[in-house]
Amino acid sequence: MQILKTMAVLFLAINLTFGQESENLCSKMKIEYLSKSQLFKQSQVKYPGDNSYDVQYYKLNLSVTYSPQLVSGTVTMTAISSTNGLQQIFLDLADNFQVKYVRMNGKSVSFTRGSNKINITLDSVYNTGKMFSVDVMYSGTPQSNGFGSFEFTTYNSHPVIWSFSEPYGAKDWWPCKDDPADKADSADIILTTVTSMTPVSNGKLINITDNLNGTHTYHWKTVYPIANYLISLAITDYKLYKNYFVYNQADTMEVLNYNYFDRLTPTRINELNKTINMLEVFSDKYGLYPFINEKYGHAEFGWSGGMEHQTCTSIGAYFTDVISHELAHQWFGDKITCKDWHHIWLNEGFATYSESVYKEEVNGYSAYKSSIQNEMTSAFKALGSIYVQDISSVNQIFDGNRSYAKGAVVLHMLRGIVGKETFFNILRTYLEDPELAYGVATTEDFQRIAEKVSGKDLDYFFHEWIYGEKYPTYTVDWSYSQTSDQSYGVKLNIKQQANKKPSFFTMPVQIKIKTEKGDTLITVFNNQLQQEFDITLSAKPLLLYFDPENWIMKKVSSITGVNDENVQPQKFSLEQNYPNPFNPSTTIQYSIPSVMVSLSNHDNGGVTLRQAQSDIHVSLKVYDILGNEVATLVNENKPAGNYEVKFDGSNLTSGIYFYKLQSGSFTQTKKLLLLK
Repeated sequence: MQILKTMAVLFLAINLTFGQESENLCSKMKIEYLSKSQLFKQSQVKYPGDNSYDVQYYKLNLSVTYSPQLVSGTVTMTAISSTNGLQQIFLDLADNFQVKYVRMNGKSVSFTRGSNKINITLDSVYNTGKMFSVDVMYSGTPQSNGFGSFEFTTYNSHPVIWSFSEPYGAKDWWPCKDDPADKADSADIILTTVTSMTPVSNGKLINITDNLNGTHTYHWKTVYPIANYLISLAITDYKLYKNYFVYNQADTMEVLNYNYFDRLTPTRINELNKTINMLEVFSDKYGLYPFINEKYGHAEFGWSGGMEHQTCTSIGAYFTDVISHELAHQWFGDKITCKDWHHIWLNEGFATYSESVYKEEVNGYSAYKSSIQNEMTSAFKALGSIYVQDISSVNQIFDGNRSYAKGAVVLHMLRGIVGKETFFNILRTYLEDPELAYGVATTEDFQRIAEKVSGKDLDYFFHEWIYGEKYPTYTVDWSYSQTSDQSYGVKLNIKQQANKKPSFFTMPVQIKIKTEKGDTLITVFNNQLQQEFDITLSAKPLLLYFDPENWIMKKVSSITGVNDENVQPQKFSLEQNYPNPFNPSTTIQYSIPSVMVSLSNHDNGGVTLRQAQSDIHVSLKVYDILGNEVATLVNENKPAGNYEVKFDGSNLTSGIYFYKLQSGSFTQTKKLLLLK
């Protein structure tokens, strides 16, 4: 049984590591694709779109052919004027497309082209609140920008067509208002292709029409609000794998998975089946899946990652982390979309954090902590603020260390401040807020909800972690004195290394003090660069742990404190290493007691025992799972006291290891996990 248990934990470790690499790959791939984009090279970002009108509805009625590579058809946009005297508007569309006509009420209206826009003169003057509709007939070959805003590719000689519009690529294949803040209330996506290919898109499949010319037409419809960059298509000779999500008797839906013709293997099916459990977990945590009346699913495409197209994720990497990440986006990114790319962490940070939420639910709290530790490792590399200063830069928007990892860590820290129950209540309230649900949000919107639900002033938190840079570095010193027979006073001094923005970090900090009678956990509110706290205990303190549960993204340069005869440990002890899992280094703490020696004999044959200061030989070694010694950390005579030692696993591979403290007849072993 122990072997099976060990192998199971080892498998978990490998899975966690691979998942983290997959997510980093997603971010790296996005940056790589966008860096090559002509859109960014030519600094053509014009953001946001025309704010003189509010989009209500899109209909894309398109014919898509692989040979020749062509998109043609009519896009209808219905909108409401946001200003008085509106007579001219523009839609965003790449210059390489030919626009045949623009019509209103069946009659042509004048338009001009230029700078990836269609400048349209409306058929009359529209005042605030007045609705109008335009039809644009166009054709051309999309030029791929961004991550592959529109691609004609192949898989094993089979034609594949797909879109990926985030952040500015929608206009590379259809005329729209290119602004994530202006969601359409609904959309129809009607796609005509040759009958050998299946066109997949957002929402619910309304009907399939077989045409007389060797083509068929798929009509997809969504009645939920949708951002323009989330409208998508994926087309090839798919093999469908269908499953069902049954949350309760009233809430059920199809889960449709469109796979390349030869990829529907047992391994693929096993990964896809996890989606059902993920839907249940996230519905429990965040509220019911937001598009329950339509569908969820996946459409395989030619990009090594995933994109959270509403109700149908486009995916090319079938790993647990990627699948859970993109599914979580249906709540964070699709139901509520960042108002602009400055606040992209509201999409990516929340989805990345959700990977850890799923691991916690499936594999327990230790798996959650391991996952967060991995995110922290990446977050330490983040430069600049989470709030994106330059949204014309791909490296700024999709910085994996910052928008993804540090964004996720911010949510972890918020959970540490308010508590688990309140934290998930905040997320549910945020998603159900009538001003935000199925709309858009900024960081300030989320802060407002967090403060309302928690009852706490969190301005310091969001100011320093979203708009500030870096993280705190602490120096900790402590001492104690006995104030009465059963009372001890601890003086705790916390000092931070000066930062630029903010100058220092205000945070509640958990302190665990190990005493002769057990552990005491308290929280101090550190809101000064250097600050002293007085703590009263009812037992003698032995060891102090700073932020023992790792709720704060931080570095601790040193912890110093008393270590004299009055606080000598009473027995051997070996603490669990911290952090665990780790990469590449971790800290191990252990205690050596004073030796009990005979002082004098009594007439009745008894002896008096006292603690002496004789050194004791101890060894602390690290072994792999086969019992091979891989490191000797301590092997010498040492006096009684409390110790800590660093273990660096840079030269070792990921996996399970054991560390053993031994002295005379005393032996204690604990397990540690290295994740690279």
